[in-house]
Amino acid sequence: MKVNVGGIDRILRILVGVVLIGLAIAGIGAPWTWAGIIPLLTGVMKFCPFYPLLGMNSCPMK
Repeated sequence: MKVNVGGIDRILRILVGVVLIGLAIAGIGAPWTWAGIIPLLTGVMKFCPFYPLLGMNSCPMK
């Protein structure tokens, strides 16, 4: 897996994931809030499986 999520994109994914999972645990959100695990994992792993399919990369070139 090549790193394709970087910087601000990564931070936003982690924040959105944590907020959605927090809502799910608190019972405030709908059942779909458990989907917050997806942006959380893609932010932590720095890899989004959809980016290669779309030809995207938010990680700066090295």
